[in-house]
Amino acid sequence: MFRKAFSERYSLARHRGAVFAACAVLALPAASSAGSVLWDPPAIDVFPNHERVLRGKQSLKEFLADGRQLFMTRFNVLDGAGRPTGTGDSKPTIRRPPTKLFQRIAGPDANSCAGCHNQPFIGGTGDFVANVFVGAHFTDPPTESVAATITNERNTIGMFGSGAIEMLAQEMTADLHDLRAQARVKASTAKEDARADLQTKGVNFGYLVAHPDGTIDTKGVRGVDADLVVKPFGTKGVAVSLREFTIFALNQHHGIQVVERFGWPRTGTTDFDGDGVADEFSVGQVSALSAFQATLPAPSRVKPTTVADVEAVTLGEIRFGEIGCGSCHIPRLPLRSLWFFEPNPYNRPGAVVPTDVGGQIAIPLPFSDDSALFKDATGAPFVAAYTDLKRHVICDDDEPFFCNETLRQDFVPTNQFLTSKLWDAGTSAPYGHRGDLTTLSEAIIHHSGEAKEVKQAFLTLPDNEKTAVIKFLRSLQVTKDFNGSTEWR
Repeated sequence: MFRKAFSERYSLARHRGAVFAACAVLALPAASSAGSVLWDPPAIDVFPNHERVLRGKQSLKEFLADGRQLFMTRFNVLDGAGRPTGTGDSKPTIRRPPTKLFQRIAGPDANSCAGCHNQPFIGGTGDFVANVFVGAHFTDPPTESVAATITNERNTIGMFGSGAIEMLAQEMTADLHDLRAQARVKASTAKEDARADLQTKGVNFGYLVAHPDGTIDTKGVRGVDADLVVKPFGTKGVAVSLREFTIFALNQHHGIQVVERFGWPRTGTTDFDGDGVADEFSVGQVSALSAFQATLPAPSRVKPTTVADVEAVTLGEIRFGEIGCGSCHIPRLPLRSLWFFEPNPYNRPGAVVPTDVGGQIAIPLPFSDDSALFKDATGAPFVAAYTDLKRHVICDDDEPFFCNETLRQDFVPTNQFLTSKLWDAGTSAPYGHRGDLTTLSEAIIHHSGEAKEVKQAFLTLPDNEKTAVIKFLRSLQVTKDFNGSTEWR
């Protein structure tokens, strides 16, 4: 039934686009500041279809091009942009009475994906001015304050190399679930508790205890939710996949609701936010937008041009490992897959899984000898992202700088953050989850909590070696665009 409903939505979305392209005359609700009737066309003019790609009716190249176009499209009210009665909550939630169509703090707060993700190329990070406000969209009436008691301010994260990151997390999740299943079998067979150490790809997520009755004690789990699903996207690690991340962003930042979360199958309406635009974003459009982000090339390392810089970067990399930075910012993690698969089977309700859409679209990951997504001499694939995809406490009473959030996001403690990927450190300024640090040195100085000893080890280095570590980190950069173009639509 779900698949039938999604297929119907495909047709409706495509029909809507054709009608608007021919003659766009849309009567808008009273909440619109643009007037009651508009004659412009909608900005969205591509309608990729997930199942057509699976059947070979649309080429992968065309599908990815559609995704790139959607990423750069400046959405307008005829696309459904704005927030008349739907909140920015990831759960379909109605807000009454209607509020402003565009509101910087509680959102919508951006015209396009590329409006924030644009440094150094489309799909990258954002300046401090592009910060987003997490939590403000829950308030009713909508807030206009950026106070820490109302919202968590976050800097835009980069999406380069994200296809490999999602597959890495998916493999880690599968490993953790296998360990849990093995513990259950062992406990049931032995009629006694069985402990499982949750280790995958060299990362330790604590332990769990399986009881003979099949229940699981997760009090010993660390750095991941009790469901043992590694969520690699978002500052707090709350999105399972690019698809989930994209669905959250479309609603929060643009006021655009996707069919699979807000459409008829889940809400009993085709116009959840009551703005006069039905079926605002189809399953196929989300697939294409997610797939485009997955194919953004991984960052690489810029080679120094002088002997002195070569020596400094080499020394900095050595000291980075010796003082323990690599215990969380792991230089490279092994990857089993050579492909990105959309959608992710671990997606939660409101984001489709493979059985909803007839299967997964297979997309080759962008491996390159000169990038951080590479194969070694034996052909084994690795992701050199400098992360462990685990949450850590990085602040305390002695250094509370990163303890600046008061609102919980999902079930993540306010003082825990996903280990930042450093593979683009040289091109991802500003730094810190709020983007309020202008240098890498400041970011290191403010580390504490679980990172206190490593930070102290860095501070005891001679100044020339501290500089060398910074030079090494600055050599990690995004150097390649998706196709060499950064022009917006």
